[in-house]
Amino acid sequence: MGKAIIPPVLLEKVATRFKLLSEPIRLQLLNLLMSKGELCVTELVELTQQTQANVSKHLNLLAREGILERRKEGLKVYYRIADPSIQQICAVMCDRIRDELNILQKELKE
Repeated sequence: MGKAIIPPVLLEKVATRFKLLSEPIRLQLLNLLMSKGELCVTELVELTQQTQANVSKHLNLLAREGILERRKEGLKVYYRIADPSIQQICAVMCDRIRDELNILQKELKE
């Protein structure tokens, strides 16, 4: 017996999530937040060497979809990972790509 067919509305949500993860700057922001914990926009701007407007735009997109949470403290806005499944998705993909690169490296040595 096969698995249930995924309804189109759910497929749209999955596609939206993958589209969000298709931008390298967003992955960089997520990586920083996963490794360092909660950071303010200013810190993320410094760490990514991107403009404040660009970083804010990407953070807002990720927050709107529930991937990140934000909190305001005075004039600063802090972001943190809200959806732990993002960490799992990134870990699975990074592990898989690392394995592929190791295989390719071995093949090139032969």
